[in-house]
Amino acid sequence: MSGKPRLTYLNGRGRMEPVRWLLAAAGVEFEEVYLETKEQYEKLIKDGVLLFQQVPLVEIDGMKMVQTRAILSYIAGKYNLYGKDLKERALIDMYVEGISDLMHMILMFPFAAPDAKEKSLDSIKDRAMNRYFPVFEKVLKQHGQDFLVGNKFSWADVQLIEAILAVEEKVPGVLSGFPQLQVYKTKMSNMPTIKKFLQPGSPRKPPPDAHYVETVMKVFKK
Repeated sequence: MSGKPRLTYLNGRGRMEPVRWLLAAAGVEFEEVYLETKEQYEKLIKDGVLLFQQVPLVEIDGMKMVQTRAILSYIAGKYNLYGKDLKERALIDMYVEGISDLMHMILMFPFAAPDAKEKSLDSIKDRAMNRYFPVFEKVLKQHGQDFLVGNKFSWADVQLIEAILAVEEKVPGVLSGFPQLQVYKTKMSNMPTIKKFLQPGSPRKPPPDAHYVETVMKVFKK
């Protein structure tokens, strides 16, 4: 064992992508194991490795962690990305939960039926522009700081830049009415660890394609 965190999931974004983002933003190298068959997944369950018979699975500090939220909060705490006190953590949690709601819509988009794709895309655009992005535009404008919480880089910033870029892939120009977020996106994208993660050849996964959807269905089918 190299001592690096070991991530077990499919070779695609899904529920593991925010974990990859957070580790990369913290400057932590990690290893990945990709599930490609239902048998691989069933073996993990049979061996008792998956507490709730679900992935993502992250092996870190001698633990076999499941449940994305638990994994992310552990990493955020370990690498000092979780605020300085309970109040800051509460703010980070609120922002993260809100962003996660938006990201869940993006997560499910590739699995929508072809005739439902346009409606799903309209919903993502509407939620981003009218519910979620206005919140962060207002926060940044009100406190006039570079980061969302405590004027310090945190887990919330990592989640937000991931979400901004994911929505922009689907809805180019979505930030046109959000000048604060435009500046924020540029600053975040130029932070050394994030800039590295955005380069070709990094562990960041491309947008889900038909092959990824097919693999998900094959591995997790009942």
